Amino acid sequence: MHISDASTAPLIRLEAVGKRFALPDGRVFDAVKSVSLDIHAGKIYGLIGKSGAGKSTVLRLINLLERPDQGRVLFGGRDLTALSKRDLRETRQQTGMIFQQFNLLQNASVFDNVAFPLKLHGSRSRAEIAARVKECLDVVGLADKLDSFPAQLSGGQKQRVAIARALAPNPKVLLCDEPTSALDTETTRAVLQTLRQINDSLGVTVVLVTHELSVVQALCDRVAVLEHGELVEQFDVADFQTPRLSALGQELAREQEDAEILRRHAAGTLAEAAAAPRAQAA
Repeated sequence: MHISDASTAPLIRLEAVGKRFALPDGRVFDAVKSVSLDIHAGKIYGLIGKSGAGKSTVLRLINLLERPDQGRVLFGGRDLTALSKRDLRETRQQTGMIFQQFNLLQNASVFDNVAFPLKLHGSRSRAEIAARVKECLDVVGLADKLDSFPAQLSGGQKQRVAIARALAPNPKVLLCDEPTSALDTETTRAVLQTLRQINDSLGVTVVLVTHELSVVQALCDRVAVLEHGELVEQFDVADFQTPRLSALGQELAREQEDAEILRRHAAGTLAEAAAAPRAQAA
């Protein structure tokens, strides 16, 4: 299914991409099924759906962290699936990734975390790296945390450090995989505001995976709905309310409630297990 959102050439184009994974029992799971979509420069594009819908796999196909089993991925008109390993590495520098669990280096300072991708590529002097790190931390409002370590930061601050690190190589695109699902409502609002500011001031294209309709409403210009690995709907957020999306919203709410019940049950079970030896000892 292909739905284009403008007549101009997109920055990112997926053409009938598919991805399969082998299961331990020998079966094959079709995670993504012939998905085609266009993402235009300067937009904030959301991918939404229930758990297992294929959202994160589609995100990882965009920069070929997952290589499609079928179809093509084009970035700026270049077919990534046809590039050499060296050319693909260079092209990937134009995309930054932000993850749900931050993925910060725990034993490194905020400065060193943000500087990491710049040191990895080795093309900048120390002075250039220091200036770029400060610039990125200014953008996310954490210039005063330069010498702090991740353990000293709140969840929202850790995510903003991760955003600064993703920005450091000056990418054209930020790929965000559930960047707010581990955060509370107020912190989520601050992180979304940071992403919006980056999009507005720097023109960075944002592709955001989420299962939260409120995040889509607050941040995205355009959204695609995925179900069972298929693209089933795509529209501007200005046209947000559709029958399918209303039904999806109810299903996502139930899914989140069930996940919270399981989380609390697991926490209670662990607490009981921890208390048992103490009770026996008494």
